[in-house]
Amino acid sequence: MSEEAGSDKVVTACLVIIGNEILSGRTRDANLPFLSTELNKIGVRLMECRVIPDIESVIVDTVNEVRRKFDYVFTTGGIGPTHDDITADAIARAFGVGISEHPEAVDRLTRYYADPTLFTPPRRRMARIPHGGTLVDNPVSVAPGFRMENVFTFAGVPMIVEGMFLAMKHLLVGGRPVISRTIRCSQPEGFIAEKLGAVQDQHPETEIGSYPAFRQGKPSVSLIIRGTDPAKVQSAVDDLLVALTALKAEPEEIPVT
Repeated sequence: MSEEAGSDKVVTACLVIIGNEILSGRTRDANLPFLSTELNKIGVRLMECRVIPDIESVIVDTVNEVRRKFDYVFTTGGIGPTHDDITADAIARAFGVGISEHPEAVDRLTRYYADPTLFTPPRRRMARIPHGGTLVDNPVSVAPGFRMENVFTFAGVPMIVEGMFLAMKHLLVGGRPVISRTIRCSQPEGFIAEKLGAVQDQHPETEIGSYPAFRQGKPSVSLIIRGTDPAKVQSAVDDLLVALTALKAEPEEIPVT
């Protein structure tokens, strides 16, 4: 990444959530909202999220596809001490390298567990890092994540993901952060769709999303206006307010919090 932070370049990312427990519905992912919010703050746009099983070939194929497509890739899950924690091996295979214990990772875990009887062989597996990988600090439970080129591999536990991300976010080079504004109106989507489409056509560099709901038993729509240029976002907001007012849709701009 040669661009300076704040440049006009759109910097993209993909999140790969790895785990049968997510796909089965037994565990609800909490990492997507955290990472998308934090990445946007530094000008990195999370463009895609994939949820995949604990199958090595699927992990390999997915990582190889998305690491070529996006500026940054983040994986969560599958680097713990159990038999189904296969992400580190899959990442090594994706990059065509070997995997073995990383001396610094072993040292950190040895100091963390202190009592040698607690540093069991399963826990020692968490010191295995693909060759060429650099450690990502884990301020919560010490067992590190790692980086391979533009791919960052985290644990799956939300508290650990947050700690790992905050420990390494200084390594990321972003573009301009996305600005988001919200307008809510009291008419259903079908009623405002034509005017909404016309405003979108007038502002091709600004993204306008429509999200229907019911408020107090009546149809309502929240319109999310997103872009990187404050002036263009404001222009789209102004035009939407005019169009919706003409439709008597009672538009209300929701204050930014």
